[in-house]
Amino acid sequence: MENQITKEDLRLFAQTIIGELKEILVKQNKETSLEWVKAKVARQLLSISPASLQTLRISGKLQYRKILGSYYYNRKEIENLFNK
Repeated sequence: MENQITKEDLRLFAQTIIGELKEILVKQNKETSLEWVKAKVARQLLSISPASLQTLRISGKLQYRKILGSYYYNRKEIENLFNK
């Protein structure tokens, strides 16, 4: 029975998996944080008023996500909005 798994083996395995997941999440968070910007940044990038931004959102011309009451806009959509 020399191949038994001990509690220490399981603890080390769990730590390894947690460490790898943290690395993946940090990398993913860095990538996605640049993709979505808050409404204020979107208005600054487009040089428009809050009402104009709302109009773009309602008309479906600008992709957005609403998270806990705040609107986030896709940066690539903002950059490509007037390039079409």
